[in-house]
Amino acid sequence: MSSNRSTLRRPPRRPPPPSENWLDRLVARFMAPIDALTAAIYSILIVLSFTLAFSVSKRWPDYDQPIPENFSTELFYAVLGAAVAWALIDGLMLALLSMLERSEKHRFLQALQAANSDEEAVEVIADEFNFVLEPVASEKKRQLLYADMLEHLRDSQPRPVGFQREDFVEALGTALVAMIAAAPSILPLWLLREDPLAALRGANIVSFVMLFALGYRWGAYTGANRWKIGLLLPSFGLALVAIAILLGG
Repeated sequence: MSSNRSTLRRPPRRPPPPSENWLDRLVARFMAPIDALTAAIYSILIVLSFTLAFSVSKRWPDYDQPIPENFSTELFYAVLGAAVAWALIDGLMLALLSMLERSEKHRFLQALQAANSDEEAVEVIADEFNFVLEPVASEKKRQLLYADMLEHLRDSQPRPVGFQREDFVEALGTALVAMIAAAPSILPLWLLREDPLAALRGANIVSFVMLFALGYRWGAYTGANRWKIGLLLPSFGLALVAIAILLGG
């Protein structure tokens, strides 16, 4: 009876892919959407942690003293510089990781083509793919697949490992996404510069809203609960705020 029930069960449904808008299509021309979300989240967390650290450093230990008049202006330029620096670092690291990925593929093809026999070449392929295929395919089927892969890869030419044009485009796209994502959080620091405390609070509130929106979008791409992921990131931000307040921020 149980076997009959199992045959009647529906296969699990995969979550539908998130709907794409014009912004998603634009970003996809430069980088993967999930990489764009990662860059945006990191950028906002950098801004949030930096504003809190800047507040603590300016007010500790004499936090009962009046805030200097030029505090908001200094804070604006400091956070802006930190956001730009982080965006450039993030873009550079993504480009370096792309180069690393190509170098790994290059070494794989070199080892494959340097093999002295087909059996040795198949072992090279097995070392590369067994960890993925062992749970889903038998030894016999894997060997047949590896032999077929060998025929396709035997004369393949590895791509150049050095810095490529697409690396530059991807790095530039990452940097732009990071800077654009940080802009709404930085803007209150300038608009409310006459009231430093309001500027700080306004920047933090905008950061929380941005983190929720990005977390919600992350949940859409990963198939996780959108509200849980959306609330998780602002909760992390609130933890940073609580720590800063305890330190005098």
